Amino acid sequence: MYRLLSAVTARAATPGGWGCGRRGAHQRAGLPHLGAGWVGGLGLGLGLALGVKLAGALRSAAPAPPPSDPDPETLPQAEPQAPKEQPLATWSPQTPELSRSRRFARAIDSSRDLLHRIKDEVGAPGIVVGVSVDGKEVWSEGLGYADVENRVPCKPETVMRIASISKSLTMVALAKLWEAGKLDLDIPVQHYVPEFPEKEYEGEKVSVTTRLLISHLSGIRHYEKDMKKVKEEKAYKALKMKETMESDQEKELKEKGGKSNERNDFAKAKVEQDNEAKGRNSKPVKKKNDFEQGSQFLYSTFGYSLLAAIVERASGYKYLDYMQKIFHDLDMLTTVQEENEPVIYNRARFYVYNKKKRLVNTPYVDNSYKWAGGGFLSTVGDLLKFGNAMLYGYQVGLFKNSNENLLPGYLKPETMVMIWTPVPNTEMSWDKEGKYAMAWGVVEKKQTYGSCRKQRHYASHTGGAVGASSVLLILPEELDAESINKKVPPRGIVVSIICNMQSVGLNSTALKIALEFDKDRSDLP
Repeated sequence: MYRLLSAVTARAATPGGWGCGRRGAHQRAGLPHLGAGWVGGLGLGLGLALGVKLAGALRSAAPAPPPSDPDPETLPQAEPQAPKEQPLATWSPQTPELSRSRRFARAIDSSRDLLHRIKDEVGAPGIVVGVSVDGKEVWSEGLGYADVENRVPCKPETVMRIASISKSLTMVALAKLWEAGKLDLDIPVQHYVPEFPEKEYEGEKVSVTTRLLISHLSGIRHYEKDMKKVKEEKAYKALKMKETMESDQEKELKEKGGKSNERNDFAKAKVEQDNEAKGRNSKPVKKKNDFEQGSQFLYSTFGYSLLAAIVERASGYKYLDYMQKIFHDLDMLTTVQEENEPVIYNRARFYVYNKKKRLVNTPYVDNSYKWAGGGFLSTVGDLLKFGNAMLYGYQVGLFKNSNENLLPGYLKPETMVMIWTPVPNTEMSWDKEGKYAMAWGVVEKKQTYGSCRKQRHYASHTGGAVGASSVLLILPEELDAESINKKVPPRGIVVSIICNMQSVGLNSTALKIALEFDKDRSDLP
C-alpha cells in the first residue's frame, strides 16, 4: 500500500507524469485541468480504501478478544487458583513482610507511638527498632536521623554502636570453646594468660577465674578509678535497699495486726542503733583496687578485655577472627568491630548534648581496647538473628522428643540453661527484679498474689557507650505440653533497639514492646 501511494503521489506531482497522450487527449476534449487538490484527494481515497481492506484482513487473522462480560462457564476454571494463594498469607517463609506485619498492626502502632515519646523525651536524634515473633521479623523501622548534619534518616539497615551487648556476643565464643572442651571456666585465668598478674585481697592471694569474669564477680574494676567512691555508692544502695525491705516488713506487720506502733518504733530505733554501732566498731578496710572474688558484684568491661585474651589462647585464633567466624555462622553479616578508618555502609553518626544543652557530635573514641565488652557495631536485624539463635538453643531441647527432625541449636540446650541461670550475689542494674547471669541479665517468672502482677521470664542486655544506647531483649513463650507437640522453636518475642544518643534507658521500653506483640501473636504453626 505504501509503494502504491508513493507512486501515485510522485506521478501526480511530476509535470507530464500521467503521460502526454492522456493529458493531451483530455485537454483536446475541452475538459477542465486536473489540479493538485484533485490528485491529493484521489491519493487519500485510495489510501483509505486500502487501509480498510488491510484492517479487515488483520481482524480475520487475529484471535478473537475475550468478551467484555465473563462467560459463566469459564468462572469455575479460575476459582481453584484463589484458595491456593490464600494459605501463603498465614505463616509461611514465602509470606511477604507486609502480610506478617498486618497481623501485628495494633502492636506496631502502639510501639511506634511509645518510641516517638521516648525519642522526644530524651532528645535522641535517631532510634531504630526491630521485632521478631517466633523467629520471623515482623517489624523494623527507623525514627529520626542517623546523620543530623546531612539529614540522613534512620532505617532498618542503619549501623550503630551496640555497646555492652558485645558482652553477650563474646559469651558465645566462650561457650563454644567450653562445649568443645578447650576452656575450663573454673581454673585461674593465668592458665591461659600467664602474663596476667596474680591478685591479692587484704594480703591474701585470690583466684580470678573465667566464670567470675563473665558474671562480674572477679573484683576487676570498671571505668571508675576511685574505688572508695564505688564502695560508698554500693554501700549507699545496699542501705537504701535494706530500708525499703524493712519498710515493707513494717507495712505487712501493720496489715496483719501482729505488732503495735510502739513495737515498730522500737524495732526501727534498734536497727538504727545497731547500724551506728557497727559503723563505729568496724575496722578500716585496706585500700585495694578490687573486691573479694565472688562476694560482690562489680560490673566491669575491662574484665571482658581479659576474656578476649582467654578466647585467643584457648582457640588459637585472634579474637576478631574467631568472632567473625561466629558472626558468619549466625548470618550476622553487618556486625563488625568498630574502627574509624574502614568505610562501613549505613554507619550512623553519634551525638551528645553539651553543657549548653546543644546537640553536638561525640568526640573521637578508639574502642579497640574493649571490643569484647563494648566495641562492636551492628543493626537491629542482626541482633534479632542473634537473639533468635539463643532462643532456639534454649528451647530446642524441649521440642526434641516431639520432633526428631529439628536441627541442633548453635549452642546446646544445657549450655543456654547455664548462661541464662541467675548467679548469686549479682545485680541487674537495668531491672531490679532480675539478676546477672553469664553475660545476660535474667528476670525469672514470679507471681506473688492471685489476679495481681505477673512477672514474665525474660533475658536481656543493655548497652551504653559514647553517643550510643542499645538493648536486646528476649521474651520466651510460656510453653505447655500442647504447644511443644504442635510447634517448633524458636517461640517468643525478640526486641532490639539501638539509638545514637548515650544514656538512654531502653530496657523497660523493649519489655513493653515485647508484651504488646505478645498480646497480638497468633497460634499459627
